[in-house]
Amino acid sequence: MQNRPLSLFFCLSLAILIGGCNLSTSLKIDELWCNNRINPVGIQGNPVFRWTLKNSKNPSIPAFYEIRLTTAFNWQPATGNRQQSSLIWSSGKQPIPDQVWVPYSGPQLWPALAYEWQVRVWDRDGNASPWSRKARFVTGLPDKAWSPAEWIGYEALPDSLRLVPGVHGSGNNLGNLALQRPVIPQFRKEFTVERKVAEAMLFVSGLGQYTLTLDGVPPDDRFLAPGWTHYAKSCLYNGYDVSSQLREGNHVIGVTVGTGFFNVNRERYRKLVTTWGNPMMRLCLVIRYENGTEEFLYSDESWKTAPSPTTFTSIYGGEDYDFNKEQNGWGKPEFDDSQWKNAIAVAGPGGSMVCESDYPLRPMESFSPVKVTQLADSTWVYDFGQNASGIPEIRFRGQAGQTLRLVPGELINDDGTINQKASGGPMYFDITPDGSGSRTWKPQFTYYGFRYLGLSGAVPKGQPNPKGLPVAEEVVFHHTRNSSPATGSFTCSNELFNRIHTLIDWSIRSNLASVTTDCPHREKLGWLEQTHLVGNSIAYLYDIRNLYGKIVDDMIESQLDNGLVPDIAPEFVPFAGGFRDSPEWGSSAVIIPWDLYEWYGDIGPMEKAWPMMNRYMEYLDSLSADGILTHGLGDWFDMGPGPMGEAQLTPRALTATAIWFYDLKLMSRMAALLGKADEGAALAVRADSVQVAFLRKFYVPETHVISTGSQTAYSMPLVVGLVPEADRKAVFQNLIQTVERDKYVLTAGDVGYRYLVKALQEAGAHEVIWKMNCRDDVPGYGFQLRHGATALTESWAALREVSNNHMMLGHLMEWLYSGIGGIRQAPGSAGYRDLIIDPQPVGDLTSADVSHICIRGEIRVKWEKTDEMVDLEVTIPVGSRAEISFGGKNLGTFGAGVHSFVIPAEAGIPRQMP
Repeated sequence: MQNRPLSLFFCLSLAILIGGCNLSTSLKIDELWCNNRINPVGIQGNPVFRWTLKNSKNPSIPAFYEIRLTTAFNWQPATGNRQQSSLIWSSGKQPIPDQVWVPYSGPQLWPALAYEWQVRVWDRDGNASPWSRKARFVTGLPDKAWSPAEWIGYEALPDSLRLVPGVHGSGNNLGNLALQRPVIPQFRKEFTVERKVAEAMLFVSGLGQYTLTLDGVPPDDRFLAPGWTHYAKSCLYNGYDVSSQLREGNHVIGVTVGTGFFNVNRERYRKLVTTWGNPMMRLCLVIRYENGTEEFLYSDESWKTAPSPTTFTSIYGGEDYDFNKEQNGWGKPEFDDSQWKNAIAVAGPGGSMVCESDYPLRPMESFSPVKVTQLADSTWVYDFGQNASGIPEIRFRGQAGQTLRLVPGELINDDGTINQKASGGPMYFDITPDGSGSRTWKPQFTYYGFRYLGLSGAVPKGQPNPKGLPVAEEVVFHHTRNSSPATGSFTCSNELFNRIHTLIDWSIRSNLASVTTDCPHREKLGWLEQTHLVGNSIAYLYDIRNLYGKIVDDMIESQLDNGLVPDIAPEFVPFAGGFRDSPEWGSSAVIIPWDLYEWYGDIGPMEKAWPMMNRYMEYLDSLSADGILTHGLGDWFDMGPGPMGEAQLTPRALTATAIWFYDLKLMSRMAALLGKADEGAALAVRADSVQVAFLRKFYVPETHVISTGSQTAYSMPLVVGLVPEADRKAVFQNLIQTVERDKYVLTAGDVGYRYLVKALQEAGAHEVIWKMNCRDDVPGYGFQLRHGATALTESWAALREVSNNHMMLGHLMEWLYSGIGGIRQAPGSAGYRDLIIDPQPVGDLTSADVSHICIRGEIRVKWEKTDEMVDLEVTIPVGSRAEISFGGKNLGTFGAGVHSFVIPAEAGIPRQMP
């Protein structure tokens, strides 16, 4: 029955086959994107455009496009006049590119100016779509344009107290270094608008982070802006369109600046200490008037400054706020700032001013407590039911002189108290009321990963209060993260796998910040191995083009003179040994640019990163002996007999050399794309020599055994291509025997598990993946859920002594989408042009509904099987084509549209396990 011809299937295709005739000429533009953002304010360099087309049952195939670009308000920067015609550039009718990105190729754009653009497309028969609606973008300020704006501060940090790079640990032996608690300043500038404004753009940076108000009102809800970088190389700034807020009359810009990673002192908990400087800010406001004139306002020593009510803040240690120090109305016009001092010009950290291209951090979801418990010591503990990154917000009443404390934690002890042993402590928030009635407060410059919140020095509303303590009227938990758009959804008939999806997703979203952090509390650092190992999983869930582009920049800026790409980027502190130099970590420098090309069809990151990649390959080559690397952390946190940490089951030399080989192979492919044929040939030759050395050291061809025979030892060489083609089947059989020997228990670690899942999937052993993960009796995902985890933990065994919100073991997410959902790219495809849709009805699954919004639009796979038949519905976006199968049975190749199939149940039998 498995060999029956396709004609026996009842195929209800609701769209055309590849090569078929057009059934419709209707084309409509859906979303418009500039630099992968919708209507961005502030872009660095020239824009790059893309768009998606609305899908339908019978979409036409686009063949040509035209873009036209105008200035908003018909303003002509060359003359400074308003003109009737504002056309700046038209692309003319151009063939649709193979990939979705269209770079701007017109005249030089004016800085700090709003532009509008729209697009139309033609189908193959020459029928044009309507022009799209207009989208906007605002150009940023090039670095030189910032020269009139000074870095200003409340107080300067003496050069003798500067600590760069930082120091790992408490820093208690550093004398006076990082000992000072810096003033958290607020700055204000009052100015007058004397005529009608056409447009106004405000650009600002604050180091570490800032909050901004215009006439006392924040322009948006972004959090911890701007993102953090290697400040000697680049300083990010943000742009705001304030045109609608600036009317004739007086206005005030207010800025408060916290410390972030710019200044981490030695109070409370800290993973590291560093002092680039005291808090400082830099700002430029560009106003264009209806009469064609311009006006600029810059940060300088005419600004007024005073200490803010935030008396302490640390990215690691918490934040304190004293309501008695508030100066009401300070951010509004006509406030008396005569008691404020003038700001001072301070030396900046040296980095170029770069407009932030990534999505900002924002509050994304809020939780109310599911349980409130009183402890014996009169402390109250709020349980929000979910471990996540975020901040508390409290509405309360209290008297002047009182203090209430909030203590976050992801775990609680047996006695119900907050446990910060593994997440980093002490970390807390002290709030001092002023007796003026109900007040609301939340941190502005720090965050934590927590589920529980301890409250001391106050009582919840409605509880006995014989001591007259402050009353907590409401307590809320705001989950904060990088606001990159969600792009994935998953549900299936097995509730355990739905919960696994949620478990991994919460760890991913909790660690999407200005970098991909390892954990949202103890370290908050950009550890690089997870960036590529869990990257495919993240990319199914979120649009990370801009975040990962920023990470590429971080790696370039953090690369050492000798070529090493350190394990963390930005490298705020140099760690020791494998914690600074591990090939499985540093290889993100090569793998991430390639992944960005595969996921988004964007060649730009690999072009930018090519010099970094070459230098890193030269560095690894210099450390090799006979074609083998031996250093690094190896398969971190694998399940060996000893304590969790460095690899136990697989030699570090195996994973280090395997990833180096993979880097070389990827670079040889990238060289072809970049037109570097000679370099690509040399890289391929070097990869071949590393393969020979690897096989000589680790492979026994007679028995097809690789090294120790661990799950990682077999799977990683299989996936990266080290195993000779003729031996792959035999090596894979050895891997299966290893998994069976291990009783289907997960033993691979941070590095190896991704390759284990990938090796099993590539060989069609989906049932093995299912069997290893559909249980809760041994360490793994189900085990973590059984023990109360609501986010993925650092260890398979959900150990309480390590982080309980870590995304580094989240590799199964990739298989949930590419295996159960069957959504993946065809070999050689980029930007999801060519798809393979092959959902796997494994285990006891009877249905699944899985979708991913790729760069071209939504891909969706819905299937349901009964004893008699399988119903399958597949949505392919415009611009993509897909080879569709079910359970290993090929159904054909299809273009954009919605395709439905009814398949007799016996034809949908999945491939048998090897």
